[in-house]
Amino acid sequence: MIRSENLSISFGKRILLEKESFTMQRGEKIGLAGRNGSGKSTLLSLIAGEREPDSGKIIIPKNYTVAYMKQKLSFTHDNLIDECASCLPEDCRHEEYQAKKILSGLGFYDSDFLRSPAEFSGGFQVRIELAKALVSGRNLLLLDEPTNYLDLPSTTWLADYLESWPGEFILVTHDRSFMDRVVTHVMLIHRARMRKTPGNTQKMYEQIALEEEVYEKTRINDEKKRREVEIFISRFRAKARLANLVQSRIRALEKTQKAQKLEKIENAEFDFPYKAPEARYLLSARNLLFHYQPGNELIGGLDLDIQKNEKICIIGKNGKGKTTLLRLLAGELSPSAGTVKKHEQCLIGYFGQTNINRLHPQNTVLSEVQQSAPHLPARVIRTMLGNLLFTGEDSDKKISILSGGERARVLLGKILVTPNSLLFLDEPTNHLDMESCDSLLEALINFEGAVVMVTHNELFLNSLPDRLIVFQPEGPEIFYGSYQEFLANGGFREEDKLKQKKNKKPEINRPEKTGKECKKTELALVKQEIRRLEEILENLEKSLKTSENMIIEYAARGESFKISELSILLASQKKEADENYSRLEMLLLRQEEIEEKYR
Repeated sequence: MIRSENLSISFGKRILLEKESFTMQRGEKIGLAGRNGSGKSTLLSLIAGEREPDSGKIIIPKNYTVAYMKQKLSFTHDNLIDECASCLPEDCRHEEYQAKKILSGLGFYDSDFLRSPAEFSGGFQVRIELAKALVSGRNLLLLDEPTNYLDLPSTTWLADYLESWPGEFILVTHDRSFMDRVVTHVMLIHRARMRKTPGNTQKMYEQIALEEEVYEKTRINDEKKRREVEIFISRFRAKARLANLVQSRIRALEKTQKAQKLEKIENAEFDFPYKAPEARYLLSARNLLFHYQPGNELIGGLDLDIQKNEKICIIGKNGKGKTTLLRLLAGELSPSAGTVKKHEQCLIGYFGQTNINRLHPQNTVLSEVQQSAPHLPARVIRTMLGNLLFTGEDSDKKISILSGGERARVLLGKILVTPNSLLFLDEPTNHLDMESCDSLLEALINFEGAVVMVTHNELFLNSLPDRLIVFQPEGPEIFYGSYQEFLANGGFREEDKLKQKKNKKPEINRPEKTGKECKKTELALVKQEIRRLEEILENLEKSLKTSENMIIEYAARGESFKISELSILLASQKKEADENYSRLEMLLLRQEEIEEKYR
């Protein structure tokens, strides 16, 4: 289908690809992986014909068409539906319903169709570019970070769409879970080489790691043999009787190519310093309400308590108030009604999308981070920046020339230089590569404080939260459980179905919900989670009792090794039990609050 021959790309002295070749067969759906700056977007632009390689060529069959969704935005029509319909195949230009179907899947409403593309926010403009690529009916889709700025429902819709896509695509994304779900092959750009294998990202990275381990062991072994030969030549070069043997070794040495030691590739390392407050609850919100226009509430009547070590993720459609809620909790916005109270010892670190835009373009990376910790010596901050891959002179770069991923790392650096008790993070994985996302996830799991995070990244959602704040069509709700449990309980409620229910048979003088009915609904959710936790704790107590009895038994036998193993297990079980008892206590307090609220 498509193939490249001896492809070379470079920027100045930096080589991205050197005489690389690849093929793409019919039906293949390829995830293109690699670190930031490795050349992924450049390769897509080469396949799209928007730039030329330094050498080599890309061969595309005749009449094989390509659609390219790129980061650069370009609009030519006055309204959204015309903009997208203009990308339909020539014989389908009148079939606007196809464009409307895809736009709806990406989170646009019927009322948006006649709006100018220029009126939408940057995130929705990226969606428009994605919609234009999807409606084009081309054989091959080139998708450059299509999930950036998508909310979770739209990301799920896009994954379903790509799974059923009849043609081929090449996908660049930082979302490992998303890529693994939709691709048949992974192609990795690594050390200026390209490698394609069937399967998912984990299989690819494991294979690369194994090959590099074997390469390095072989190189060390060959280097040892080479030194032995060199010592032999040096020792016996002057011996006439051994002249032929020496010359033979010299010729063999000259024919043997010396393997170069692999340069160590550094990963970004995040380590959030923690300041422990003398409080169980860091922040409380009561009857929180916010609107930009009276009568049109984004957030209405939300109650929330954040404990000092819990992890909460906020999910829902874009434009429903996720970022607004985070800004209210962080103190960047004032509520229209209700209260947000922070414990006096609680220190907050805030990563917001608008904060990236507030980075001063003329500051260097070092001076920008120093503003957050002027008391720290420059050498300490440079060391921390080195962990974020700003090594050497990179810390003296101006903000204005940094990529999106680099700016995100600078903003995270401003949080990393000071201790915090509570982190508020708004889509921090946008623009980060997979390796940086993995490091960030590990750091957040290990952070001893609390985290409240807006994200659509399912790798984080499956690994991090203890509970969720879910923006449903009726408003934000707290879900006491994991993301997997949320999906098992039905996930997001569909707005269209709710509207149909409301419009199906309107009732005259239909009374609003009474306080008793509201109380019943809220209590049912809390009691359901209490029952679930009680079952978990009952099983844990049984396991603890078993472990303790076994330790006593092994102690009587003098089997110290097994006692050590069981002690580790027992400590883990106790920690899990303590965490669940804390959650249960919080829910019991919440139950009392609901009872008091409707008394």
